[in-house]
Amino acid sequence: MAVVVVESPAKAKTINKYLGPGYTVLASYGHVRDLPPKDGSVDPEQDFDMTWEIASDSRKHVKAIADALKDDPELILATDPDREGEAISWHLTEALSKSRALKKGTPVKRVVFNAITKAAVTKAMENPREVDMPLVRAYLARRALDYLVGFNLSPVLWRKLPGAKSAGRVQSVCLRLIVEREMEIEAFRAQEYWSVTAGLTTPRGQEFSAKLVNLAGKRLDKFDIATSESAEIAVQAVRSRALSVQSVEAKPASRNPSAPFMTSTLQQEASRKFGMGAKQCMSTAQRLYEAGYITYMRTDGIDMAPEAVMAARDVIKDRYGAEYVPKSPRMYKNKAKNAQEAHECIRPTDMAVSPDRLKLSDNDQRKLYDLIWKRTIAGQMEAARLERTTIEIGSKDGQVGLRATGQVVLFDGFLKVYEEGRDDVVDDDDKRLPQMAQGDALTTRSVTPEQHFTQPPPRYTEATLVKRMEELGIGRPSTYASIVTTIQDRGYVTKDKNRLIAADKGRLVTVFLVNYFRRYLEYDFTADLESQLDDVSAGDRDYKEVLARFWRDFSAAIAETADLRITEVLEKIDEVLAPHLYPPREDGTDPRVCPKCGVGRLNLKTARSGGAFIGCNNYPECRYTRPLAGEDEGNAELAGDGKLLGHDAGDPISLRTGRFGPYVQRGEATKEVPKPPRASLPKGWEVDSIDLERALMLLSLPRPVGPHPEDGELIEAGIGRYGPFVKHGRTYANLPEVDEVFTIGMNRAVEVLAAKPMRGRAPATEPLRSLGDHPDGGALQVMKGRYGPYVKWGKVNATLTKDMTPEDITLEQAIELVNAKAGAKPRKKVAAKATTKKTPAKKTAAKKAPAKKAAKG
Repeated sequence: MAVVVVESPAKAKTINKYLGPGYTVLASYGHVRDLPPKDGSVDPEQDFDMTWEIASDSRKHVKAIADALKDDPELILATDPDREGEAISWHLTEALSKSRALKKGTPVKRVVFNAITKAAVTKAMENPREVDMPLVRAYLARRALDYLVGFNLSPVLWRKLPGAKSAGRVQSVCLRLIVEREMEIEAFRAQEYWSVTAGLTTPRGQEFSAKLVNLAGKRLDKFDIATSESAEIAVQAVRSRALSVQSVEAKPASRNPSAPFMTSTLQQEASRKFGMGAKQCMSTAQRLYEAGYITYMRTDGIDMAPEAVMAARDVIKDRYGAEYVPKSPRMYKNKAKNAQEAHECIRPTDMAVSPDRLKLSDNDQRKLYDLIWKRTIAGQMEAARLERTTIEIGSKDGQVGLRATGQVVLFDGFLKVYEEGRDDVVDDDDKRLPQMAQGDALTTRSVTPEQHFTQPPPRYTEATLVKRMEELGIGRPSTYASIVTTIQDRGYVTKDKNRLIAADKGRLVTVFLVNYFRRYLEYDFTADLESQLDDVSAGDRDYKEVLARFWRDFSAAIAETADLRITEVLEKIDEVLAPHLYPPREDGTDPRVCPKCGVGRLNLKTARSGGAFIGCNNYPECRYTRPLAGEDEGNAELAGDGKLLGHDAGDPISLRTGRFGPYVQRGEATKEVPKPPRASLPKGWEVDSIDLERALMLLSLPRPVGPHPEDGELIEAGIGRYGPFVKHGRTYANLPEVDEVFTIGMNRAVEVLAAKPMRGRAPATEPLRSLGDHPDGGALQVMKGRYGPYVKWGKVNATLTKDMTPEDITLEQAIELVNAKAGAKPRKKVAAKATTKKTPAKKTAAKKAPAKKAAKG
């Protein structure tokens, strides 16, 4: 027997089904080793020597594989067919060799398959190879580069830019894309233009519309009609003239299907059609792959295996008819920069298994499989045949010209199955025009001007960001999802209505890096480095040369920042971000002048807690501050000492604003009371609506509702970081509206708390049967368990044997079961205690327990 290792238990389960009893299939649960997150794990002074350690979570999995090799002295590495999969196989071989679980004579084979089907797995097992070392070296180079950038650049960020979290080789370049797009949007100035549309009727009474394209004998450009006055002149010119058909042109056209999916296009389409993030899409695709339903999902190839193409053509013929099958199979070639085309496209493993036949229970899996099946089938179907019609309309004097366009589908072809989504709406004129002939006189029903404004470039979605990264050659199929997720997790980017928005923290980091590490954020530099890594994986370049060249210049750039002062950095960032931080004021006054004192100037400042804000340089005389994003400066009176709302019990109640937004405060800060009572304005409460009464309502929170009717413990209502809530003991339950905090009564509070789902341990279940008391005291009960029925006696649980049922078990049998179970436990504990006392070895083992406990917490 041989030990077969894959990454996940799901994949192990599927493969085990195909291999049968002659193999032991185990999971490594992903990577088994990694660079320790500390300085020196990659040593440039020692020829980039890398120190690896087995992750604590992975030790038990490596041990399970090592134990299996004692009985089955043959190792088959069946990890994924890409660089990461190759790296896992290499790491596993190295780890097992170091622990001597893998003897020198033990045969080690590497097998790869693009799909987890019986045919693919069987074929792979018949054609084993060795671990692909050029691919492993490309992984080592990539991992070393990421470590060198992260562990050298991130500390620079922490020291020079308080509040910044991390920088990454590809992560920071990706963030730059989003920040630059945000700055483009802010710099954008809308331009007004007008269009004129005429509603016309044919001699047969059929209605259609046409757009003005020529005026005063001149072809109109987009901005030629720039004002409402110009538009009105154009309208009058059309209305005052008789119009007729000048020409009718109908041209045949065809539309070809999109190529099958690769990683980036699958992520893009799943985002467009379902709003799936890149991470969610890849997780769902992984589950489909591991179940054997689709081919490998991390690929930049779009070609299809010949047998899959023929299977797709057979399905098309059977389901839709021979006219939907093209004469020859369609072939696709990748246009993306640095595409390796190392693998096949993402497609169903069995074309005949349509989504309705598969009957998947998981909604995401069902939607994604449907998408992949339709895209694959459509990719081998006949083109759609269209007819595009253009009708030119004009006046006799040639002063006015209009155009009507239409398009009709003559044969739907692949559109019968699938049409690719679009990131932005495009007017395709998908309408049929009425029958007309040259010379036909037309009746003008209406002439309508329409105002337009140019639109700023749209913010990226995860789909369009991945598309742009792919076009620039940044990142690889295996990294797109993690990069997009990381910049959101770091708080550098937020997501609103599926669009990615650069947060202030992200802007600060990007401006800092672009100014002091510009070369490493250049798109071409990053793409060229990716290209060099591709050369390494092909065996055409030495990975240590790539590392040495990179480190020579990068370490020098790090050293140059050593003497940078924080004030210097802030001044530079302040200068670059000035248009964003200090937008023009409506009255035309200097946006850098403090709106509160009128004397000081506004600058970028850092907080002790990390992060940055805008403050007046006339501090401490003026305490004006505001967030970076810039609030309405009409609220400048709220800065510093704020706006006095009135007095309560002799204390001044004021409305103020700080770095985290507006808040109300009781009294003033003194040496005795450095932090007087404060309450932030809840979401939905406008500054203008706050008076003394509402301020006192906020400052009175949490509000006592009354003692709980069951235990007498106080129920309170308040507003926390997650919104309005009611609280009873340690149980918190959310309220739907902020205002309910001030009105909720006892009955409603008890109802909300009772409806709160239990966290942690589920409530005790009712016993299936009560059998009586144990001779030593305590009730014996038959309970329903996750793994079958069991007998409960105090803290002892004993599972029923196969020949027992909850209905038939007797008191005597139950006593026998729990006694047997209880009898085993004390002996183990006594033995453990005895050995711990007697032998130092056991004492060392005992020391591990607290460490585990700490890690868990």
